[in-house]
Amino acid sequence: MSDWLTDTRDSYDTVSVSYAEQTRDLLDGLPHLRAALRLFAEEVRGPVADVGCGPGAITALLNGLGVDAFGIDLSPAMISLARRNHPGLRFEVGSMTEPLGDSVGGIIAWWSLIHVPDDEVPAVFEHFHRALRPDGLLQLGFHVGDESRLKTQGYGGHPMRVHVHLRKPERVAEWLREAGFTVEAQWLLGTDGAVLFARRG
Repeated sequence: MSDWLTDTRDSYDTVSVSYAEQTRDLLDGLPHLRAALRLFAEEVRGPVADVGCGPGAITALLNGLGVDAFGIDLSPAMISLARRNHPGLRFEVGSMTEPLGDSVGGIIAWWSLIHVPDDEVPAVFEHFHRALRPDGLLQLGFHVGDESRLKTQGYGGHPMRVHVHLRKPERVAEWLREAGFTVEAQWLLGTDGAVLFARRG
């Protein structure tokens, strides 16, 4: 496992409980993100992989919207929390840097691509493209910017060691097109976030 993957896994294992507590009601004050989820749920056909699912809140919300969603996360502690908090739903440990294995109708990756280095992103998008069925839908959420920061503390003051990569939507869209996706929409969320909708050809 690459050093950055090990650091990311260990960091989120450390903060898993605090992260779940601090993000539990986050969507209550974010109507545009709730709308993005609803639109994704309306448009997607078939099972959905929530990649970088954390404690499983988005996976559960999608299931509540009628989507057959399951969660994948690098952190075993996050997966343990997700299984405990959302019994009956499927969660498994895995990495977006490896083939997903399942053939799915949709993939959602909300703020999980932010720790993947630039030189690894094209391979991740290739994995997504191969896993999606023809006309499958991809939704990405990420921080907007043009820099990388080392995060050494977070979520309750616990130690972390993860790089957070901020990216311009046009750069992410370019990577998606190179991987064979058609970018259908780009939503800017204020000045620091974006959601992209893309479809496999």
